[in-house]
Amino acid sequence: MFALVMPVPQPDNPSMHVPASDRWTAVDLDHLPENGLRYEVLNGQLVVNAAPKPIHQWMVRELVRVLELAVPEGHFVMLGVGVLIGEDEPIPDLMVCTGPIPWDGRGIPAEQVKLVVEVVSRSKAVTDRLVKHGLYAEGGIPNYWRIETRRFKRQLPEETLPVIFGHVLADNGEYEGLYRISAGHAVTIRHPFELTIDPAILMP
Repeated sequence: MFALVMPVPQPDNPSMHVPASDRWTAVDLDHLPENGLRYEVLNGQLVVNAAPKPIHQWMVRELVRVLELAVPEGHFVMLGVGVLIGEDEPIPDLMVCTGPIPWDGRGIPAEQVKLVVEVVSRSKAVTDRLVKHGLYAEGGIPNYWRIETRRFKRQLPEETLPVIFGHVLADNGEYEGLYRISAGHAVTIRHPFELTIDPAILMP
């Protein structure tokens, strides 16, 4: 998987949609081609991602299965859909949201999203750990999970991958760590809803 930040194209380049200002917006995504790439708007920049690797999608699928058995009534697990945060539209690997779902809309409004999850890949590590972390907090999304799948800085010697980092939005508008679960340990969490999970089950 790769991530590419695209500058705003010049008006004399007819091959690409030109946004109305020097910043991309979620509305601009409606004018881009459906070509198998994933387009996001992060802090006014267009970010283009190639299709993820099979292992990434396997882990996302397994997590969807786990979450669908645990989410309360009236909550929905969605994947591959953008979150509308002002004029930005990040696309988490999956989210848990409440209805009513705007089925024909551009994405899911941030106020309906209760949890976003990012499975960190090598090419998007900075985006997943820092850029989106800040955007989700700005959007007021109460829970953010980051799943590390490769060796990472400050990984503990006894930790086995993957590792789930659970964050909750604090009163100051920033995320604070709530739990850290490594593979081989089945842990019951009670926020944002009760769930027992061992990250090892996400692996093939």
